[in-house]
Amino acid sequence: MQADLFTAVVLPVSLSIIMLGMGLSLHRDDFSRVLTQPKAVIIGVIAQMLLLPIIAFSIALVFELPPLLAVGLMIISFAPGGATSNLFTNLANGDVALSISLTAIVSLVTPFTLPLFTIFSMNYFIGSSDEFSLPLLKTITQLLAITVVPVIIGMFILSRWESLANKIEPVIKALSVVFLFIIMMVIGIKNKEQMADFFLQTGSATLSLNIIVLALGYFLGKFYKLSEAQSISISYEVGIQNGTLAFMVAGTLIGNSTMMIPAVTYSTLMCITGFIFGSFLKRQRGASLVLDS
Repeated sequence: MQADLFTAVVLPVSLSIIMLGMGLSLHRDDFSRVLTQPKAVIIGVIAQMLLLPIIAFSIALVFELPPLLAVGLMIISFAPGGATSNLFTNLANGDVALSISLTAIVSLVTPFTLPLFTIFSMNYFIGSSDEFSLPLLKTITQLLAITVVPVIIGMFILSRWESLANKIEPVIKALSVVFLFIIMMVIGIKNKEQMADFFLQTGSATLSLNIIVLALGYFLGKFYKLSEAQSISISYEVGIQNGTLAFMVAGTLIGNSTMMIPAVTYSTLMCITGFIFGSFLKRQRGASLVLDS
């Protein structure tokens, strides 16, 4: 797929604005929380950076996804939660500070890990191909410019002009949801003749992945005796991924629209399962309070 206005401009600009909004909500304490809550942060990072891709790889094999769709599933598993995971954590009464810290830490690491893991995935599922390539150093540089630099700019604005940042940040958060919806619509229109087949091929795989990792994050927290709020945060950090970043890597950096499809199905389904999971947790919490009283 040749680069067009959508993949060359709209996706990178949208992602940069979203990351700027993230930076507008970040303080230096959000990065130092690893020292005050090391157990929760370490569990969250391992679950997202290691366990999530392993499960995605296993699901790609179990469902026997075609190579391009398998790579697309792996790409969405490499993308950090972003502001959306923070939103779901807040709605479910999770530890928002922990969620923001995990998002911030993983977002700084992702520009280095995502290209490397994606190359490994392409080599495994596709093999050597002249049609698809992802230059490592160039990709790292591009991701740093599009994701990390806007975060730093946002943090600088917050540190210097806090009142301005507090006014802008909610607007950008709202725009993030709009961007995600528009991007999914555009991808659907560009692939309208094949969308039904793509959903049939990837819907079960992406739904399975999302449910498994949501549950994994929550029960990992419980297993290691973290608080309920911390367990909720880790669950959403593992289960809610940055669809816009996955779209950009597949569509802009690699230049293949088929690889974007798992991100479309995952991004759609994660919103539904995220709300259902949060509602379930609230009902369970309410039932426990009734029994305790």
